Amino acid sequence: MPGLRVGIQLSGLKLPFKQALHAAARMGVDGIEIDARYGLRPSEIVGTALRQIRKLLEDLNLRVASVRYATRRGYDCEEELERRIAGTKEAMRMAYDLGANVVVNHCGNIPESPDELSYTVLRSVLTDLGNYSQRVGAFLACETGSEPLDRLGTLIDSLPEGSVGITLTPGNLLVNGFDLQPLPQVAKHVMLVHAKDGVRDRSRGRGSEVELGRGMAEFPEIAGTLEEQHFNGYYIVERDNPRNPIEEIATSVEFLKNM
Repeated sequence: MPGLRVGIQLSGLKLPFKQALHAAARMGVDGIEIDARYGLRPSEIVGTALRQIRKLLEDLNLRVASVRYATRRGYDCEEELERRIAGTKEAMRMAYDLGANVVVNHCGNIPESPDELSYTVLRSVLTDLGNYSQRVGAFLACETGSEPLDRLGTLIDSLPEGSVGITLTPGNLLVNGFDLQPLPQVAKHVMLVHAKDGVRDRSRGRGSEVELGRGMAEFPEIAGTLEEQHFNGYYIVERDNPRNPIEEIATSVEFLKNM
């Protein structure tokens, strides 16, 4: 298996932007994920600011692998929906300007039945965002975790081909009591992997995140399944609440590189 392209969520380092970039470079990662809501805002990354960031990334030999635009509500919820759609499109434009082609957000609650109104709303919005993606060159990749993996795959299958993808986050699936068995069926849609691990806790009905490699996610098996679909995207280290962010994230990076 060829070496993985490994990156980190810059926000996970809990450092100012430039310091975080230098820390990422010292870890030897290939790419970074930028937060477009609480980090660099799309409205600020234009003109001179955009050129300065591109120069800094070039100097540190880093690439922007993805842009995260996490909204509180999903695209199934009609309250303030137009604002979420506009914000997502701005994040797509920023991603493309920074050399990335993936924007990460959860898509919202996916009903079991496609006959429900919220399912129709969700499909309509994702179709619109998918059409915009084709024009701007950066694609929404819906993050897994809040529903079974095969249900998300069925939704993506119902959209125009190649318009919307998946961000696979194994840790979120495990924490919420779902498994990775459907991965071979949905692997063709995976554009990005959030390398996050977790364990189930049946007594509480909800699991918990653990350090990468110490949970139930079999990352070598996951990588093998994705390789069969010629996946060449990034594995982005994600940690929710590390006690020692730099040390723990660096350890996760080494785990992926040595896999």
